[in-house]
Amino acid sequence: MFDLILNRLRGKRILVLGFGREGKSTLRFLNKFLSEAVVAVADKNAMEGVTHSGEGYLEAMYDYDIVIKTPGISLKDFDTKDVEITSQTDLFLSQFHAQTIGITGTKGKSTTTSLIYHLLKSSGRDAILTGNIGIPCFDIMEDIQPGSIVVYELSAHQLEYVHNSPRVGVLLNIFEEHLDHFGTMSRYAEAKLNIMRFMGEDDTAVIHETLMEEAWSMFVNNIVFSLFDIDDLVDRTALPLLGEHNLMNVKAALLACYAYGVDIRELVPYLYTFKPLEHRLEPVGTFGGVTFVNDSISTIPQAAISACEALGRVDFLLLGGFDRGIDYQPLADYLKGHLVPHLLFTGKAGERMKSLFDGVSTGSTACATKVPEPVEGPVLSQYSSMEEAFAYLAAHAKPGDVCLLSPAASSYDQYKNFEERGRKFKHLAEEFGK
Repeated sequence: MFDLILNRLRGKRILVLGFGREGKSTLRFLNKFLSEAVVAVADKNAMEGVTHSGEGYLEAMYDYDIVIKTPGISLKDFDTKDVEITSQTDLFLSQFHAQTIGITGTKGKSTTTSLIYHLLKSSGRDAILTGNIGIPCFDIMEDIQPGSIVVYELSAHQLEYVHNSPRVGVLLNIFEEHLDHFGTMSRYAEAKLNIMRFMGEDDTAVIHETLMEEAWSMFVNNIVFSLFDIDDLVDRTALPLLGEHNLMNVKAALLACYAYGVDIRELVPYLYTFKPLEHRLEPVGTFGGVTFVNDSISTIPQAAISACEALGRVDFLLLGGFDRGIDYQPLADYLKGHLVPHLLFTGKAGERMKSLFDGVSTGSTACATKVPEPVEGPVLSQYSSMEEAFAYLAAHAKPGDVCLLSPAASSYDQYKNFEERGRKFKHLAEEFGK
């Protein structure tokens, strides 16, 4: 059933590196389809099923014939030239390359992936969703039929060690991100480009015009989605997705389906029935006269800029969180030219952002303090908890104001993930003014 995958692994001593959701999925697959194999598991945390644990768990990879690495494990500080490293993604694409539409990008990949899946499914295709969206690809392999189309969201972490590309690869954008994992922007970009690096003459890359040079150097077929004019096809005002960045996602989704052989005109009606994903410019509602928008997915400056552009008016912008060393000057430059009256910063990333506004603000204060309204620039405020930010809102917001959570930073300093951060914001918003 999965001959290409099993032949790659058969007769080798296998190490599953990382025992989260994907690692457990890999072990289930090996136990079911390659039960005779010698398999071990390495993870920093000791738990049932883990063979190698503790601080030195990564050293175990030198003792096995092949390593199936999970996305969350960084090997940037290790010499891996003599280690055979693969992953679920690499093994999956070796088997199901011809049936896969893969989507990656620093921002927009979950929305674009979900939209492609929605368009194909709504138009009667046998579409299967998998990948970084929360579904390990090994968990859906037995559902794949000859006519199935696999829609696969691919993170840079999943693409890092692949040697296979999908039949249709969508590369939305590449911005500075995940430097804690990759070490350098160059390594991060190289991982993203793997989505089209191993394409053949029958494969297609759907890319933004800014990535044309990279695509050309790889001699792949390409479609430039950012130049695609949809005005005669699509009623922009009826789209459920806000902002120019989401219009790019719509274009990419339509052209990915087209590259797979689907008539775009058949898909257009289903654009209007798509339900936007949670935490992505999500309208929370109007409470106490203030309109709240949850864009917790925003972890880079460009995402926060796009969110502000999409909304048009923002009176309170919540920024900051875990500091990954990203350059925040573009965001500061944007906000200096597009006034948001109140900028609220948190975490180490927020401290760095705030430092870029020296001399710009008419006032700077902690969130609990009353301050005058800004005249020439934003009021800069700091908060240590989401509750403190909402206390500031209670003191300063007036009916008709818009409050946007678009942090431009990771959530890991205070929250498990961006979803938890977004849910906290939504809960407090719904209680605001009561």
